[in-house]
Amino acid sequence: MDAKAKAMKAEGRPVIGFGAGEPDFPTPDYIVEAAVQAAREPRFHRYTPAGGLPELKKAIVEKTRRDSGYEVEASQVLVTNGGKQAIYEAFAAMLDPGDEVIVIAPYWTTYPESIKLAGGVPVYVVTDESTGYLAGVEQLEAALSERTKVLVFVSPSNPTGAVYPREQVREIGRWANEHGLWVLTDEIYEHLVYGDTEFSSLPVEVPEIADRTVVVNGVAKTYAMTGWRVGWIIGPKDVVKAASNLQSHATSNVANVSQAAALAALSGDLEAVARMREAFDRRRRTIVRMLNEIDGVVCPEPQGAFYAYPSVKGVLGKEIRGRTPQTSTELAELILEEAEVAVVPGEAFGTPGYLRLSYALSDEDLAEGVSRVQKLLAEAK
Repeated sequence: MDAKAKAMKAEGRPVIGFGAGEPDFPTPDYIVEAAVQAAREPRFHRYTPAGGLPELKKAIVEKTRRDSGYEVEASQVLVTNGGKQAIYEAFAAMLDPGDEVIVIAPYWTTYPESIKLAGGVPVYVVTDESTGYLAGVEQLEAALSERTKVLVFVSPSNPTGAVYPREQVREIGRWANEHGLWVLTDEIYEHLVYGDTEFSSLPVEVPEIADRTVVVNGVAKTYAMTGWRVGWIIGPKDVVKAASNLQSHATSNVANVSQAAALAALSGDLEAVARMREAFDRRRRTIVRMLNEIDGVVCPEPQGAFYAYPSVKGVLGKEIRGRTPQTSTELAELILEEAEVAVVPGEAFGTPGYLRLSYALSDEDLAEGVSRVQKLLAEAK
């Protein structure tokens, strides 16, 4: 779908894309300047420790204490080439062949693939719009088996924007602890929550499971730094050491210039993300309102990240311009071809019947793009 949208744009067609999983803002100037200065420093022209610059690891420790209240040591930190490497290396360190990992769907596409690469078996717990895409302990219990080793816990969520309330975070953490499970929790969207919603870090809320919890995070979303490729793992020292050993043979250190930029980001304030959050919040309210105006579309209000995840099951099976889409993939293809709007079908996230729309695009493009979708789907019969 993405390739087709890009090909249409290359042909000069006015495609509006809602597929981007990254902020539409530039990296703040002070971060870029830190990278420029680092590029001129000879010490950054050479190899540095595979697990990350010591000063960056120290900054990650301080940032984690500041932002979530989680107390860790530098020896519990591994700096990685973005969040994807962090996730794969964490699973590679934790899993033995055949170990099962509970993954709540809708899920980000990298989780199950990383689990499989590490020899594990993803087991899906499917949620829907009726619960705001939140999983309950009863659902998790039903997915439990003697082979279950890890729970993947993500809040705020990509692709749904769901954020677990503090008490529910505690319930799930306590449940995982009672069953002796490990938890991989992805906190990359921690600063992108809206209204009265609050982010809660699982190992802070349930400290008794901290020694079996791996936190994945990075600078990509908070500081508009997706292309800089700096993420990290925080976890028990033995897991971090194993992941560090793997990284030393796979990629060695993260690019030093990127690490210097991340150091500047984490050492600064959160003013830039506050400005982004204000824009995202405005767009969030607009896209939810406009999507819910479409007959057959149900869009819960996302509480975090920058995605809307509407159900389009009420549109499937209806005729639109001579075609009758039966799946969300077919509907996404129709929307791209007829309305020149690119969206991501729910099949990519383990839940057919839905679309993901990122609202990380300008207010004008957002309104125009959803208006096109409104007009097209109004023809459904």
